[in-house]
Amino acid sequence: MRGAFLVPGDIMYRLVATCGFGLESVLSYEIRHLGFDGVEVSDGRIFFDADEYGVAKANIWLRTAERVLIVLEEFPAGDFDALFDGAYAADWSSVLSSNDAFPVKGYSLNSKLTSIPACQSVLKKAIVEKMKVQYGTEFLPERGTEKKIRFSIVKDMCTLMLDTSGDGLHKRGYRPLLNEAPIRETLAAGMADLARVYDDSTVVDPFCGSGTIVIESAMRALNMAPGLSRHFAAEEYDIVGKEIFDRVRSEARSAVRSDIQFRGFGSDIDPEAVRISRENAERAGVDMYCTFSLADAREIIPQTDSLIITNPPYGERLSSPAEAEKLCSDFGRQVLKGSQRGIYVISSLQDFEKHFGKQASRRRKLYNGMIPCQLYMYFGNRRKAE
Repeated sequence: MRGAFLVPGDIMYRLVATCGFGLESVLSYEIRHLGFDGVEVSDGRIFFDADEYGVAKANIWLRTAERVLIVLEEFPAGDFDALFDGAYAADWSSVLSSNDAFPVKGYSLNSKLTSIPACQSVLKKAIVEKMKVQYGTEFLPERGTEKKIRFSIVKDMCTLMLDTSGDGLHKRGYRPLLNEAPIRETLAAGMADLARVYDDSTVVDPFCGSGTIVIESAMRALNMAPGLSRHFAAEEYDIVGKEIFDRVRSEARSAVRSDIQFRGFGSDIDPEAVRISRENAERAGVDMYCTFSLADAREIIPQTDSLIITNPPYGERLSSPAEAEKLCSDFGRQVLKGSQRGIYVISSLQDFEKHFGKQASRRRKLYNGMIPCQLYMYFGNRRKAE
């Protein structure tokens, strides 16, 4: 078992933060930087130890995590009997009251149990049967606080978890207005981290879309916690609660910097995208550091010592592959004339480097939603520290 099941009086929990594949090293650094111990890295998941204050801190501060969960139990589950028995053995009354709602969701990878609906049904039944015994009742109304139970079955090992985030952490609250094919906030934050955005950086996104890359870069430069303006599920839990989240929020607001020289410039050929970007930046509280304008990426004049971080169309959901390749070629021909600190382009295009006109200094495999991509990193006039 990876971590002990919650029992009254425990103060340390085993947590797991999930992330997009390819961002594990970025997220694990974030977690260590926040001061958490017991860090263990696996594909798409980072395990670490924290108390109830740490639950709130992780949710409010982590930029590249998709959600934060408390690990409840881990056990072998090669068949449905083992799945039922493992879940039934847990002390559910220490997590759930007799009135709580507890939907069960999860996934299975490289395991004998492949039917997700069947796994959900077995786990739900095991929890219900155990709680009926523990509470001495034949009826569980599920009208109280919702506590989502998540499961993963990987290589026949089942991990049961309590979701503390609620909505995915990429939902910062500043982006209700979306244009087509937006990049997720957590991926944009990961790109900003890999590009080494500092408080005096100039970040340029010539395909700004919803403005997400520029906004996430500004928030990083300002040391602005990404979860300041949203609600989390664990605010309603008796093991954490709203008071602790409010305390972490107050500390996070005090940590926001104002003495920075960061500038973010986003542009797009679509006037509606520019309008949405401006409104999103204002909603995020970074509009005074960000400028969005109407421009064709094929005609931009690269700014010296800037960081170009961008997500151009690559023929998956916008345009066609042929049009995306031509755009990539024209864009590359223009920006490679400049003298930047770096160019960071995420793309799923085959032969991207050939179309762009230069081999990347380094590449990293990432996923934009369900689309496998590469982040092509071109190192320019980098600082000595980099």
